[in-house]
Amino acid sequence: MSRLVAYLIRFAVILIGYVVASLAASAFLNIMFLASLGYAPEHAHPTATASLYFSIPFVALFVAYFAFMPAAIVIIVSEIFSRRDWLFYALAGAVVAAVFLGFVHQTADANFDVTDTSAVLAVVGCGMVGGIFYWLSAGRWAGSWRPASEPISPGPSGS
Repeated sequence: MSRLVAYLIRFAVILIGYVVASLAASAFLNIMFLASLGYAPEHAHPTATASLYFSIPFVALFVAYFAFMPAAIVIIVSEIFSRRDWLFYALAGAVVAAVFLGFVHQTADANFDVTDTSAVLAVVGCGMVGGIFYWLSAGRWAGSWRPASEPISPGPSGS
């Protein structure tokens, strides 16, 4: 019964980590595109910052939707191999973003394709930020649900 509870807690932590990663990637994407339009913090109007309260969770829904399958594969791999380093999650986030961009390019919808270099780099950066925030919230304990294994070496020889 305690193993089942450990699995359920780990699953909840993974879901919370995915939500945090989606929100962080969305916030980064919003800030990148506002900066590309020329908005600076000293020029920010109160209505511009208030609109971020709506747009960040709204865009996070799309980020979570489009990144779900590649991110699920990365999360499963990281749990199986107990990957706990931030660089793995940052690079995995970049790979998830690249898979998304490849999928968007394959759909051949001209209105949805991302071809501008700065937009491609912003999306890859969003993936990296999302990966780092996933590591901060859930990835540092990857594989903690598995029971501790016995040491492989036979121990001291006794001589």
